[in-house]
Amino acid sequence: MELAQIRMFKTVADTGSIIRASELLHCVPSNITTRIKLLEEELGTQLFIRQGRGLVISPSGVIFLEYANEILFLCDEASRAISMNAPPSGVLKIGAIESSATSRLPKLLSQYHQEYPLVKLQFSTGTWPQLIKDVSEFKLDGAIIAVDQKHPSIERLKIYKEELIVIASPSLGELKQPKDLSDKDIYMWPVGCPYRSALEHWLSLNNVSVQITSMASYATILGCISAGSGVSLVPKSVYEQFKGIGGIRGYSFEQIPSIQSYFIWNKKSKGHRAKDVFIDLLKSVC
Repeated sequence: MELAQIRMFKTVADTGSIIRASELLHCVPSNITTRIKLLEEELGTQLFIRQGRGLVISPSGVIFLEYANEILFLCDEASRAISMNAPPSGVLKIGAIESSATSRLPKLLSQYHQEYPLVKLQFSTGTWPQLIKDVSEFKLDGAIIAVDQKHPSIERLKIYKEELIVIASPSLGELKQPKDLSDKDIYMWPVGCPYRSALEHWLSLNNVSVQITSMASYATILGCISAGSGVSLVPKSVYEQFKGIGGIRGYSFEQIPSIQSYFIWNKKSKGHRAKDVFIDLLKSVC
């Protein structure tokens, strides 16, 4: 079954004449007759009944016409949706690591929704390996990660750099140098987190050995620290957002480098207007 057959069927049903349908579709009548006969054979039923020089749609044809109208409408809608001249629409599935989801993305997603209200945003968080996997398998249209992970299927865009801040409860006293962390409880995301790697590298450079407790949640990390327990390293944007809850003090150290963040998408994803304008928005604000 082909779209051309369905369109021919609908035109004949609307006009009641193969001759008139051929004029509208700019093809010879015999072509329409042949294509409709093949369609009837495929469906195993008669779609039209001959009446004099014209055609009357059969009961089966009436049922099929309802589906034909819906199929052709959806095809036309799909064409409009992916047209470069049409406003972005459809579903946009974006993922992000939790730090970006917590601090930077809410404002960006709100702005995107205001500018492109026809797009249905779907958002999720995950670890960077999972996000890369989901983008490569087309489960996500794009994602924000904090590692420069090269992948044969992935295109990437540098967006913003995250300045990193050591945070601790004021009750632990002032942290002036790396060795001040040596007797403290350290809470960080599990192994593989780029912020954890930055902390471990900084402490190693200064010959400081610590034990790190893994916590896969900023809410948990911030809750422990505000309650007077432990130290962590978080993006400045996260610290700025939550320092108002009290019980958290931030410390900057020049030796701790900022971490580059990236927006990634699948190289094979072409003609996705909703994703393309999301990238344009990222470029304009980052």
